[in-house]
Amino acid sequence: MNTKFKSYYNSPLGKIIIVTDNASVCGVYFDNQKYMPENLEDYEINDNILAINEVKNWLDKYFEGKNPSVKKLSIKLIGSEFKLLVWSVLKTIPYGKTLTYGEIAQMLSKKMNKEKMSARAVGSAVGHNPISIIIPCHRVLGKNNKITGYAGGIDKKIELLKLEGINVNN
Repeated sequence: MNTKFKSYYNSPLGKIIIVTDNASVCGVYFDNQKYMPENLEDYEINDNILAINEVKNWLDKYFEGKNPSVKKLSIKLIGSEFKLLVWSVLKTIPYGKTLTYGEIAQMLSKKMNKEKMSARAVGSAVGHNPISIIIPCHRVLGKNNKITGYAGGIDKKIELLKLEGINVNN
């Protein structure tokens, strides 16, 4: 049985929806962000799932300004081979640091033995990251370190970067 469950977390930046398949977390979304699961209203609310409670504890620590480890979280990423590759790079961006879409494209072109990689394609994959905050797509900036797009909203991206001590006044 492939039942999905959801729970809500009230963050300082608004409501967050945590989605699980009962064993692993498959989604962490700001309420009303772009690219959410289509039938989210059909998911059963369940606040007694270990994976969900681990994410809530992680988020508590994160919003207290700490840098909690993601190693103990049970996360299941579902996406194309390219998206999974991009998301694996996102996981390597340290707390309080950033990369640009172009830098990620360069990294992936080397990894994939390609001459070039589109920063725009990288941006699309970053935007479809289903595990907001924990897989830190908010740490990806545009050309010249410009703060650009975020599925949860630019205002939230700015606040997350500030929380991590990143200068957002450029």
